[in-house]
Amino acid sequence: MSISSTLFYLFVEIMYNPKEAYNDLPLLPPKNELETKKVLKQAISATRVLAELKGRANEIPNQSMLVNAITLQEAKDSSEIENIVTTQDNLYQAFTANTNITDAQTKEVLRYRQALWEGYNNLDKRPLSTNTFISIVQTIKENSAGIRKTTGTRITNNGKTIYTPPEGEKIIRDLLKNLEDFIHADDGLDDLVRLAVMHYQFEAIHPFPDGNGRTGRVLNILYLVEKGLLDAPILYLSKYIIDNKNKYYKNLRRVTENHDWEEWILFMLKGIEETAVYTLDKINTINALMQETIAFAKEKLPARVYSKELIELLFEQPYCKVKFIVDKGIAKRQTAAEYLQELEKIGILKSQKVGVENLFLNVNLFEVLRE
Repeated sequence: MSISSTLFYLFVEIMYNPKEAYNDLPLLPPKNELETKKVLKQAISATRVLAELKGRANEIPNQSMLVNAITLQEAKDSSEIENIVTTQDNLYQAFTANTNITDAQTKEVLRYRQALWEGYNNLDKRPLSTNTFISIVQTIKENSAGIRKTTGTRITNNGKTIYTPPEGEKIIRDLLKNLEDFIHADDGLDDLVRLAVMHYQFEAIHPFPDGNGRTGRVLNILYLVEKGLLDAPILYLSKYIIDNKNKYYKNLRRVTENHDWEEWILFMLKGIEETAVYTLDKINTINALMQETIAFAKEKLPARVYSKELIELLFEQPYCKVKFIVDKGIAKRQTAAEYLQELEKIGILKSQKVGVENLFLNVNLFEVLRE
């Protein structure tokens, strides 16, 4: 780093005060060079793996398998970052069963999944915008909260204020409009580099009283779909953030305090690549298990029960019930119940009473998702 650059960053550190509202948050795009040699090299690598993930996902005949299983896992881990914790079993049961006994934290995780799914389904008619951000957070929090209007919001660590986001509705809305313009700018910036900058800026603006982290992570996935880098919301990015939580927050602070964009962007690009590799492996494992289960069921089930469509249905999510079979047109209610019982007899499923419903767990699929 040159002497002039060193003096600049020292000046920034002196001027920045974490206890004062960061109303001078710089507008996008940043003045720093973003596409350094290191960044471009990592962006190419991450883009290549993303393309492989997109292609592999498109080869799977049953897309519901990917969307339900991976999106629920993403919802669970993204919420866990905010200390909203549920078990996989509670989550999958609540997603499947028609019950009112679900605990509050599981319900909140399911609302994250709902927000992601609604945002995905609306992308064609509603490109990413401030209205999208508001819709996501309102679904997650199940309220009508909008842009933060009150003062006094602080980000703390062990009782110490480490960041005070911008204050004032107009200031926040102006920053969000600038973020919108940056997201949709046609300036040649690499899409994944843009995602990293977008994610930092949204978290720095911190536009809502609560739910900002989860909203920002939903935006990451929706952005990848909007840019055509994925066709479905199946990137499992929250796992990487959990595994590297301290580094994540450290790099966010380095951008705020020192304008150190390169390390932040590299961190996010590596996260996208590692997550894509992980998700690709998970897809391959689930698909291999499904093929094994199809062969096993064909051999062990009575001919009147077995069908490829029935076994594929068992992989749309860990729990199955009579209604799912009926809705797919595979069998009528009484026959569907018999099919599930036959599948339990040969060890593919395990029944469990949840509320007034009988659910049937795909034991091996659950184990794969839990790993």
